[in-house]
Amino acid sequence: MLDIKLKKEKADMVADYRRQLQKSPKLKYLFLELTSHCNESCLHCGSRCGEFEYDELTFDDYRHILDTVKEDFDIRRMMLCITGGEPLLRPDFFEIMNYAKSLGFTWGMTSNGTLIDDEVTQRLYDAGMGTIAVSIDGLPEYHDAFRRTPGGFDAAMKGLHSLVDFGKFKDVMVTTVITHQNIDQLDALYDIFRDIDIDTWRVINMEPMGRANDYPDLLLTKDDYIRLFEFIRNKRIANENVTYGCGHFLGPEYEGELRDWFYMCIAGTQVASIASNGDILACLDIERRPELVQGNIKTDRFGDVWRDKFDFYRRDLGSECAECHNCDYYKYCLGDSVHSWDFEKNKPGLCMKGIVF
Repeated sequence: MLDIKLKKEKADMVADYRRQLQKSPKLKYLFLELTSHCNESCLHCGSRCGEFEYDELTFDDYRHILDTVKEDFDIRRMMLCITGGEPLLRPDFFEIMNYAKSLGFTWGMTSNGTLIDDEVTQRLYDAGMGTIAVSIDGLPEYHDAFRRTPGGFDAAMKGLHSLVDFGKFKDVMVTTVITHQNIDQLDALYDIFRDIDIDTWRVINMEPMGRANDYPDLLLTKDDYIRLFEFIRNKRIANENVTYGCGHFLGPEYEGELRDWFYMCIAGTQVASIASNGDILACLDIERRPELVQGNIKTDRFGDVWRDKFDFYRRDLGSECAECHNCDYYKYCLGDSVHSWDFEKNKPGLCMKGIVF
């Protein structure tokens, strides 16, 4: 465990850096939501994939996006993060990603893994993919029910084995969403992923957003959170490559213990996204409210939008929330993550204060 004084020094440095980013943003991750279509229908889906139909961008649209981003940014200092829906459902997926490779982009992907086999794995490598996160949310029966996909666990594990056995990617990660119903499966899942020899296991809590709001009984309790965080910390103490996700300030007890960095929401300061319909957003997990859409790629140049807009994200999220502003930890949290902000009540939808500190 880190010394409390050392934690505070590091947290202060991160807080100061976050202030710098509000004034001088530096795009590090550009998410491309290639499609809103998905072959699963997960209970926690923040985007509610499959419930809405969009006129999705064309290959020519993506070629234009990639060309202008390369003109406007130093792409050696940024990464494309490919997501959906399920990205591999897009018929011209490999055309887009091969074009990105030809321009020199570095890219990784999030996938449910069900469409990956040895042939797809080779094509992903040939198209320049360096990293991938595969979603596996429990043991077979629970995973299939949670994702409402019979046979989903077996298909995802087959894809995961193809990726790991290929042995040429920089990082093959598994992401697992922990709920009140699958928290008892942590140890069994750890044994499975350890034996497969994945590079990273990213364990996150179910967030109160999107479709998850329809299933409040799946959200973690206070005891669940402590159990989850103790599990991650103990694995990390044992030098196991288990990590918590980027969401939420964890307070003096757990901050600096569960991941390789100290908390900082970077939506709109280091992260931007282009939705499948062309809307320019910050983090794709943030509620898709009209006032948060910064523009659309069909009418706006992304680089101009990044430079001239995103004002909402370059200020303190909790500046008008008395509960946040009067908190002793406000300097480090600033209202916590935008993706879990309750815009109707103007307060965090999930705050770890009172839960784990």
